[in-house]
Amino acid sequence: MGSTLHFRSTGVTPTSVSLRRSLIALAVLTGSASAQDALVPLQGELDPLVVTGKAENLLGEALAASKGQSDREELLERPYVRRGELLEVVPGMIVTQHAGGGKANQYFVRGYNLDHGIDFGIFIDGMPANYRAHGHGQGYADMNFLIPEFVERLDYQKGPFDPRLGDLTTAGAAEFSLVNSLEQGFATLTVGEDEYFRSVFGDSIQAGSGTLTFGGEASYYNGPWLLDEDAHRFNGMVRWHTGDDENFLTLTLLGYKAEWTSSDQIPERAVLAGQLDPFGFIDPTNGGQSQRYSLSAHWGRRSDDVLWRANAYVGYYDLDLYSNFTYFLDDPVNGDQFRQSDQRIFFGGEITATLENRSLFGAETDYTLGFQSRNDSIWDLELARTRQRADVNPIREDDVFTGNYSVFAGAETKWNDWFRTEAGLRADLFYFDVDSDDPANSGNEWDGIGVPKLNFIFGPWDDTEYYVNLGGGFHSNDARGLFTRIDPNDGVTPVAPVDPLVRTWGSEIGVRSQWSEGFTTTASLWYIYSESELLYVGDAGNVEAGPSTDRYGIEFAGYWRPNDWFGADAEIALSEGRYTDTSAGPFVENQVPFIISSGITLGKERGLFGALRTRYFSERPLTADKLVESEDSFQVNARIGYRWENCEVALDCLNLLDRADNDVEYYYTSRIPGEPAAGIDGTHFHPAEPRSLRASFTWYW
Repeated sequence: MGSTLHFRSTGVTPTSVSLRRSLIALAVLTGSASAQDALVPLQGELDPLVVTGKAENLLGEALAASKGQSDREELLERPYVRRGELLEVVPGMIVTQHAGGGKANQYFVRGYNLDHGIDFGIFIDGMPANYRAHGHGQGYADMNFLIPEFVERLDYQKGPFDPRLGDLTTAGAAEFSLVNSLEQGFATLTVGEDEYFRSVFGDSIQAGSGTLTFGGEASYYNGPWLLDEDAHRFNGMVRWHTGDDENFLTLTLLGYKAEWTSSDQIPERAVLAGQLDPFGFIDPTNGGQSQRYSLSAHWGRRSDDVLWRANAYVGYYDLDLYSNFTYFLDDPVNGDQFRQSDQRIFFGGEITATLENRSLFGAETDYTLGFQSRNDSIWDLELARTRQRADVNPIREDDVFTGNYSVFAGAETKWNDWFRTEAGLRADLFYFDVDSDDPANSGNEWDGIGVPKLNFIFGPWDDTEYYVNLGGGFHSNDARGLFTRIDPNDGVTPVAPVDPLVRTWGSEIGVRSQWSEGFTTTASLWYIYSESELLYVGDAGNVEAGPSTDRYGIEFAGYWRPNDWFGADAEIALSEGRYTDTSAGPFVENQVPFIISSGITLGKERGLFGALRTRYFSERPLTADKLVESEDSFQVNARIGYRWENCEVALDCLNLLDRADNDVEYYYTSRIPGEPAAGIDGTHFHPAEPRSLRASFTWYW
């Protein structure tokens, strides 16, 4: 979706815009000279301004109320603790962390505790960021390879309603587009409390027939923890682009490498007893290292009324992750630390053809046909018990290949001035192959699934559209779970294999109103059914199958940009997740029932600027019977700065109110030295970071 050009300027109110429209209509209909003359002073007052971001007018374009976008300006004007919080522009989404800064974030949206990403897809220029059969869990989505300054826009949608989106996207998806060219070269240095250092630079130059954009980032952070995080990260990007919006070729090289130490979550009982500081730790050797490198190509071509789009990518990724969540429960001598290792090559691509301005029963229709493929070749997929990062007891080692081959088709039809539809169908074929160190847990299998999509859009009437969305979705399970017959922890206990693919269904009713050129509101009522909460438990090396679930909720959002120096937004999300089998309790653990996010931004291209953002998420059930609940969280981040022609300075205050909130909380059994051998059930948490200041200086050329 491109930006829409509207007549607005600083100081011009919606009333004056309406007056202008009335005068234009009067001049056209009556040919009145006085009416035409009245346009002259107003034309002098108004300058064209591009309205972008979440306040952009999407009437006639969006297929659902929960679909939207955010641009580079909106993303970069937000003060944030970690880059994963870029995803919090998605209404009703919460991004937190329960371990060191090099690990994938925790994601929460629409009644899902997504863990590290399952059921929410993240893409960068069409390249998926979620990993299947990952060492730490299915759908693991690590965004640390992304440099925020090189993101051009973020398109998001909720629910399984888009035929382009398949595996791991039932709750929704976010698609990042990187910049093709920077208007100015830049270099930024940021320093902050707890030994926070970050430097990033970027520039664009002419290179042959196109533009070469390049940049890099280096950062270091020890954090507020008693155990120094010692997290250091290096990122780089090189991108060559040629062409225009319809005919183009883009080549992108991304690289990332990081190491860190992690405090992980700690038992609340030890803090209440005075044995541990809230920012303390139990195992000082937790942490890990990770790296990722990718090469991708993005191509587009228009041939008369056929629009072609294609992308292809290949990449290398590895991770060594050391964790200890139960401390000394399973092994009182060596402790319960374990290593999860993942080393893979991933490759795939997509090609689509959109046939525009065709006819369906006399109605104008655009047809889209597409093919996608994604493949993961994984070796040294390991799980081992360790002590101070040294192997004590290998649990399992696998070589895994997963291949996914998909076709999809959609027809977007405008039946008349007030009614349009999009009907789609998607079919996916999967191949799973596991070569395990235990032959009993090896095998290969083909499986497939087809899902329909149907979207109805009514209006606009009085600048308001109404949506009814229906669709099927699915997520794949970890390939190891398909063939595991013997529990790898003891090599004896029989294990029931799981289904390769889990079907889901979703529906949504929504409304979008464009009250003025810069004021948008949306509301949606939604429902999602999942046949089973099947999830590979990376910490144990096996797969557990849960009952089916129902999730439902309602979301409200408002975005207001009355001029080019002020913006405000507010989002409210209420959701509920229930198991259909209530024998152990009806409530889906760690679902977030109530979320509020809001903020304001101030400032022009020059002079004083600032931002203030708030985020609240409520108590949530930690057990299925809801007898144990988490604490709520309310965080406020602020920024103030000043811009000159060639430089700017900014000061961020994170957790402005210095609240002692928790990023995550879980309820399970663990044991620390001196406790009973069977351990103690209790809440475990990872605290939010206390108030901290970060100052930045940026130079432009």
